[in-house]
Amino acid sequence: MNARAPVAIDTAAAAAADRRPLVVHLVYALGVGGLETLLVDCINRMPAYRHAVVCLTRYTDFAERIARADVALHALGKPPGLGLSTHLGFWRLMRRLRPAVLHTYNLAALEYAFTATLAGVPVRVHAEHGRDAADPHGLNPKHNFLRRRLVPFVDRFIPVSEDLRRWLADVVRIPQAKTLFIKNGVDTDKFAPGGAPAADAPWAAGDIVIGTVARVQDVKNHRVLVEAFARLRAARPDLAPRLKLAIVGDGPLLPAVREQVAALGLRDSVWLPGARADIAALLHGFAVFALPSLAEGTPVSMLEAMACGLPVVASNVGGIPEVVDEGVQGLLVPAGDVGRLAAALERHAGDAALRAAHGAAGRRRVEERFSLRAMVAAYGALYDGLCGQKTR
Repeated sequence: MNARAPVAIDTAAAAAADRRPLVVHLVYALGVGGLETLLVDCINRMPAYRHAVVCLTRYTDFAERIARADVALHALGKPPGLGLSTHLGFWRLMRRLRPAVLHTYNLAALEYAFTATLAGVPVRVHAEHGRDAADPHGLNPKHNFLRRRLVPFVDRFIPVSEDLRRWLADVVRIPQAKTLFIKNGVDTDKFAPGGAPAADAPWAAGDIVIGTVARVQDVKNHRVLVEAFARLRAARPDLAPRLKLAIVGDGPLLPAVREQVAALGLRDSVWLPGARADIAALLHGFAVFALPSLAEGTPVSMLEAMACGLPVVASNVGGIPEVVDEGVQGLLVPAGDVGRLAAALERHAGDAALRAAHGAAGRRRVEERFSLRAMVAAYGALYDGLCGQKTR
């Protein structure tokens, strides 16, 4: 259910009182996730524009992280399937709000660029933040045909990793002039080494906590992480009493992961608290950050962990190797390889000096290349440039 009612805005009165252009952000849903975190960070730090968030389905109490009181929320309640009535509702909403920019996120929202064009929205940009487990390499011909057909209605496609940029160019065949690579960024003041850990975390001083923060769904591959953790404990009985695993996040596969943990006899060693708002505090209790995903763009949770000075063990997929150099900021393994994942976790678990070195290098990498300030400035410049062109 929605956490709060949509903000009712008299569009004409708002336009008369506030001449800043309006950006409408269109997502499938607004809940806990890396994409959603980036969206909220951009809204909170981009005062030159007014913002509204439109969810095809619903929003949750995650929306409370939007710090600005002038941001309207709208949930269209799209049913499964084509949802043609949702297009009509969206068209009417765009005619009422009259935004300068529509910013869509991932495939589920892309087709509404066409509807926005019919509604007279002058600027339409579309961000690709990653692919799902059903199509980890982005080869689905129907989906890519749809992306190509919608090129005339999108002013700019925004890949968030070099891997996604190459895929849009080489596989989807989006014209280079229509793409702009913008790196994800995180708040390096909020996420920094040395903070106090979460008070309710069930680990003790001296424990070696392997942690991950991600929605519990198939693309994140949590079951492989649990299996690798079980192998690590079996391989290192000397460390086993101190080894803990934290899986932070909610999602459709959380019950299955809980069952797996119970079946392996790991209930006393694995913590599954569900979704949390205090991510920075939880990261301060981790020793290693793990991300065994099947596909990724540039994962925000991994950048946050690196900003906190954590070493990374992750799958060598998508944009991850653009952030983590093997043996520098962490260790990379083939996706789905339980044995290699367990071995990489063991290297970090048994070597505090290696954890410290990789963690310090990760912090430097994020500060140099993945700052929130640079990301917000890039989106602002994109909006400014396209609005200027369309106005002329």
